Amino acid sequence: MRRSYAAALVALALAVSVVTASTSPAQSRSPLATDPDPGLLAEHGEAMADEAADAALERAADVLSGAALATPDETDETDESDESEQSPVPDEATVDDGVATLALRDLFLALPRLDPTERRQAQGLLARPTDGSSDPNNDGYTVRARSECVRRICIHWVNRTADAPPNRRWVTRSLAVMRGVWAEEVGRLGYRAPVTDRGRGGNNKFDVYLKDVGSEGFYGYCVPERRKPGHKWLASGYCVLDDDFARSQFGARPGKSLRVTAAHEFFHAIQFAYDYAEDGWMMEATATWVEERVADDVDDNRQYLPYGQLSRPGRSLDLYNRQGFTQYGNWVFFEYLTERYGPAIVRRIWENATGRPRNFSTRAVKRSLPHGVAFSDLFSAYAAANTIPANSYSEGDAWRPAEMAQQHTLRASAPGATGSFRIDHMSSRTILLGQDRTIGGRQWLLRLRVDAPPATGAAAYVIVHRVSGKVKRKRVTLNRNGDGEIVVPFGSQSTKRVTLTLANASTAFSCWQQQLTYSCQGRPRDDNRSFEYHARALRN
Repeated sequence: MRRSYAAALVALALAVSVVTASTSPAQSRSPLATDPDPGLLAEHGEAMADEAADAALERAADVLSGAALATPDETDETDESDESEQSPVPDEATVDDGVATLALRDLFLALPRLDPTERRQAQGLLARPTDGSSDPNNDGYTVRARSECVRRICIHWVNRTADAPPNRRWVTRSLAVMRGVWAEEVGRLGYRAPVTDRGRGGNNKFDVYLKDVGSEGFYGYCVPERRKPGHKWLASGYCVLDDDFARSQFGARPGKSLRVTAAHEFFHAIQFAYDYAEDGWMMEATATWVEERVADDVDDNRQYLPYGQLSRPGRSLDLYNRQGFTQYGNWVFFEYLTERYGPAIVRRIWENATGRPRNFSTRAVKRSLPHGVAFSDLFSAYAAANTIPANSYSEGDAWRPAEMAQQHTLRASAPGATGSFRIDHMSSRTILLGQDRTIGGRQWLLRLRVDAPPATGAAAYVIVHRVSGKVKRKRVTLNRNGDGEIVVPFGSQSTKRVTLTLANASTAFSCWQQQLTYSCQGRPRDDNRSFEYHARALRN
């Protein structure tokens, strides 16, 4: 689903000042009030060469014009030659969320290198619908807007043109849905309320605009606008939702599309109140995760599972894929944390990501784990759990398991198997080990030896699948050299199969290198690490 180029606008708006919104479409907007703060950008390591800045502006213009739509399976930049049989691309996921997100983030990074004319073009990307004809992208309302407000939220709409909702009941329904989303995400889940916009929409309430964005290929988006005084990384913002979520455009019941989009987009506005410049993978993964909390019955986020680690474990968890949907599919990681430690752990992660650039996404995740839980152990258990989602997640029986990277069938005449993989940071490979009838008695055992790289967060995890249908999960203890061994039951009378998951759980980065693909704009230090395994069936 085309849900959010919102997260991509995360930092762009904060470098640009915009004037107070007017309900008159003819009112012009003032030029930039201030330049981007060079010190602020330098602290995030966001300097950019002139050539790269020009390319970022061009790319953003292409994305917003629809000229850069992604076809993930054809344009993905991450190659996994040993995972050629991937899950099919669902019809709903033929959209440009990842493209727009990264393109607009790049544009933010380019702002210090853009000339005043180019900066005004960037400012246009942030225009509210009520900025009307002054929006250079011609996305504004062309007639006077109306509004209806409740305690914390205002809905804005027009009664004429293609942007008009079908009737007043839809306006009332949209407002009720937004109230419910606020109650769930801010009230029940305890997240911060969005930062006040200080009257940008006519008052201090949170503004939501109804507009025919479906014709532009979006369900909705949220845009940050102003940095909160005295806080470098907190920002106010507003949201835009489609004006009717017509089934003809979106292929689903309008009410369901409204609920799930409101849940996702409003969470971006909440994120702006923690760290508007956070790593994009976490912004989109957690916004997709929150759909389970607010609109669990819709299950719209399942369409992204073929792109995340549930289906593609060899891709790094923090991969921010400009040509695809990896970051959306990886909402499963936060679901894994939630089902083990409760939903409050995701809020703790955002709290730990607040304040300074060094509190970036993966570091915040590690700091939020319960005392005594090592990230390497948790990550390897999570990667192994994805091979048996029906046994690992409350709704996992509807999900396709992660594929095996290698399979071996052992027999009495050939009881051994060996292999190796090159594994990138925060990713994994799983090996399936089965047996034929010659390994049939209860006296048979399986010895697994692992030779992993030392001191890189390497981990290994074993799942024994019993004939009874039960599973036994075991962590393989690795020494300082990365070596470890475990022995598990293997006779075919009691054991169906055994899986061995090898995980590179490294979170070491050289940060602020303008590498927007991974955490902290950095270069991973432990990619392409060699893992070896040796398996042998033994008669006890």
